[in-house]
Order: sequence, then structure tokens, then C-alpha cells
Amino acid sequence: MSKLRTTVMGRKTTFKRKENEKNSPQRKRSCREQIKEELPRDLSIKENSYHSFKDLIEIHSIRTSLLSWYDKSKRELPWRRMAVTESDLNKRAYAVWVSEIMLQQTQVATVINYYNKWMQRWSTLQDLAKATLEEVNEMWSGLGYYSRGRRLHEGAQKVVSEFKGEMPKSAEELQKLLPGVGRYTAAAIASITFGQVTGVVDGNVIRVLCRSRAIGADSTSPAVTEGLWMLVNTLVDPVRPGDFNQAMMELGATVCTPKAPLCSECPLQTHCRAYRQVMKEREIVLKRLLGNATSKPSSTPDIEECGSCSLCLPDKESWDSGLGVMNFPRKPTKKPPRTERTLTCVVTRKKDTDDTEEYFLVQRPNLGLLAGMWEFPSILLEAELTEKKQKHIILDRLTELMGSSVTDTNLQRMGEVVHIFSHIHQTYHVYGNMLSDTTTDSVKQEETERPSFRWLTEAEFHQSAVSTAMKKVFRLFKHSSRNEKLFDKCDKQNHGSEKSGEERKRRKHKAPKDSGGRQLSMVSFFRSAAKEPL
Repeated sequence: MSKLRTTVMGRKTTFKRKENEKNSPQRKRSCREQIKEELPRDLSIKENSYHSFKDLIEIHSIRTSLLSWYDKSKRELPWRRMAVTESDLNKRAYAVWVSEIMLQQTQVATVINYYNKWMQRWSTLQDLAKATLEEVNEMWSGLGYYSRGRRLHEGAQKVVSEFKGEMPKSAEELQKLLPGVGRYTAAAIASITFGQVTGVVDGNVIRVLCRSRAIGADSTSPAVTEGLWMLVNTLVDPVRPGDFNQAMMELGATVCTPKAPLCSECPLQTHCRAYRQVMKEREIVLKRLLGNATSKPSSTPDIEECGSCSLCLPDKESWDSGLGVMNFPRKPTKKPPRTERTLTCVVTRKKDTDDTEEYFLVQRPNLGLLAGMWEFPSILLEAELTEKKQKHIILDRLTELMGSSVTDTNLQRMGEVVHIFSHIHQTYHVYGNMLSDTTTDSVKQEETERPSFRWLTEAEFHQSAVSTAMKKVFRLFKHSSRNEKLFDKCDKQNHGSEKSGEERKRRKHKAPKDSGGRQLSMVSFFRSAAKEPL
């Protein structure tokens, strides 16, 4: 019996010794070294584990949870279908490229229709390379940020002419060789199309990372930007990098939204430091309500693990309990857009053949804002001017374009239109002018000697490469013109009704009292009734 007890005790001692060795400091150090070897090195976030991902178990959990959520909850989008079903890597890369360029600064719901039309017309790089810039601008019309379409067109031509139609395969080459392709777009194409293990950082990903790691510093600063790229490159799944990147963006777009985030549906909830802080504050408030008066709600994030660092919220008082997780990311102070005023004149004429109304448009320069787009004759105002002086400037400009003197006979002010570009607050002072036949004939004779212009019908106008701002101007013109026609019609009707009223009065005075006209009083009514036989 004692021998059996000795044997059992010996086995327990051996097992305990093995467990101690497994959990020994020496063993833990080797695990840390392994982690350090796997994780990329960075000067800003690496030094503080509170703002980084260093636990391999947590990293694995994030990858698994996020991809599982994405497989169940992702939106069905046309570019995602093509990225999965298209076997030709060049066609797949082109499809992803188009979608990523269109999605810059533009909502998914707006892009879908433009994307489908674009791919139906130019399904390959070769098709797009053969198109003219005019055709590209027409297709892009209304999508905004028109330089994106121009750069995409230039890139397709470069791939066809210089790389024999073969897309660069790595993020580094894509960013270096293709115009308009930055770090994010290059990483998205490389990971989704070619499976390169690289993360992506866009606005949605920034929001997810800043909330999950409680990064409150300005996310647009170079140090934080590099730190965020380090974080996402740490997290990206090596087996499904493209899906992981799309899952991060999808999470930020549909769950971890700028306002009213759906934290209860977030697959990364347990890994989110911002959410953890919110729950701690709620717990403290609940304890106070239950009678624990010594507990006080925190006015700052829980930074005991962090301490003060350059990645935390800028100051201790900047945490707003009412915002919760929306304290992150911290929005940088935006430079206000500059204010500009522009004179714009909608010039019309009657078409010779069927009397249809046509509109005069001029092409913008090939460089700068709205390059190559079509617009109504416009002049940038340098100072505030009276309406009389504005009309004088417009007439000079029209005379310059038309090649003959333009009078102010039909020139009239229509109103104002405001359009906000990304960096310009633009106010258009809109005028309208109907040209005579002699003026338009002069234009026809000398059109080759002046800048590019067109006469377009209303239907042709809406199909052309015109900006959203010009469409606003056109709507104001049409609305004002209809109102003027309506007022003219009302004036004519009122004038006519006055004449008919006077005529009726004249007839009434001439009519005999016993005629079948309208009775003027009760007395006359009963008088006429008394004369009738019984």
C-alpha cells in the first residue's frame, strides 16, 4: 500500500514539475520572442501593447470571428462577384481596380449603377484603352471627382501600351507604375486579385482600428497613419487576405459606422477597447444607482494599461461619455473650403429645322478642376459687382465666344446656385440669354477659330460630360423659364378676363328688365312670379 502511494505521489510530482516548466518564466520568454518574430516592427505603436495586437491568440480570434461574420453577412456587390467568378486574373484585377477608384469618396449605393454601366461598355482594359477621354467623362458624369476617371483611363492605356495588357501583380508595383493608384488601392487590388498578404487602410478600417485599440490621436498624422498600416498588416489573414480586407471595410461600413454604431452586432466586440470603456462606465453608474455612493463615473478612458502616450486622446477631459465608442477616431480640424463666385450664362437658340431649343456649351481646359468637361459660358468673379456690371462682363464673354456683338435684349438674371466641391464653396450667379439667328450664324461660320463648343438639345445635354454643378444651373434655368412663361400666361388670361368682364357689363346694361338674365333682387323675383298665370 505504501509502495502504491509512493508511485502515485511520484507521478503527481513528475506531472507538477512538467506543468511548472511549461509555465516557467523561461518558457514565457520564448513565446514572447516568437511573437516578436512574427509581428512587424514599428516605432510608434509597437512600444505600447495597449494600442497594438501582440497576443497571437487574440489575433487568431479576430481573424476567425471577422471572416466568419463576413461569410454570413457580406453584401452582394457586382465587383465582389466578378472577383470570385472571373478566372482571368487581368480581368479580375481590372474589375477590382474600377470598383476601388469609383468607391473613393463615394457611397456604395451610388457606385453600383455607374459600375454596372461602365463594365457593360468597357469590360476589359483593352476596351477602356480604346475609348476617348470624352467618352470616359460622359460615363463618369455625375459621379464627382472627375480626375479619377481620367486617371483610370490613363492607367488602362499604360497597361496596354507598356505592359502588353498584363497588370502588375504586387502592391508595390501597382502603386509605382499606375497613375492614380495610391497605397490603399494598390493593396486592395493585390490582396483581392492576387492574394498578396497585405492589409488595407481606408476610412472604414481606420474607424475599426481606432476604436478597437482606443487610438484617439489624429488619424491623419503621418505617425498614426503608419501605425495603422502596421496594425492591419499584423491582423491580415495569410490564407484569405483579400476576404479579410473586404471584411474589415464591410465592418466599418455596416456595423462600426461613424454614427449610431451597432456594437451589439459587432464580431470584434470583445476585442474593442472603446466598447470596454463604455461598459465600465455603465457598470460604475449602475453601482451608484444601487447605493454605492463612493463610486464615481470615469470622465476619461481607462488607460491604466497604457499611461499617457501620443496615441491616446489628446487630453484627459476630451473623453465624452455621451459619445461612447464614437470618441474614436478623433476627427482632425478641417480647413474650410475657399469661397468662389462665378458668372454663368445659359445661352439658347431655336433650332432651324424643327424650332427645338438648343443650348450653348464650352469645353473646359484639359488641366485643373473638371478638366475636359462641358459647361455653360462661365467667368470667375474676383470681386462683388452690381447686376449691371455682371451683365456687361457676360456680354463681353459671349461676344468673344460668338465672334460678333451680343446685345442685352434678352439677357436676364435667373438666380443663384450653390455647389460644394471638396475644397471650394462655389456660388453660380445664373443668367439666361436667347440669341438671334444672326448671332448663331456668326458662330457657325467661325467655330474652328475659337475654343471647343457645342449646341445641344436638352436630351443631348443630359447625356454629355457635364458636371453636377452645371446640371443644377440647368435645373434653375428651366424652373425660372417655366415660371416666367406661367406668369406671362396668367397675365394674358387676366387681361382677357378683364375684357370679357367689361363686355358682360355692357351687355347687361343693354338687356331689358324682363329678359332671362340674372335676377338682381328678391323684389324683382316675386314681381315676375306674380305676373305668371295660375
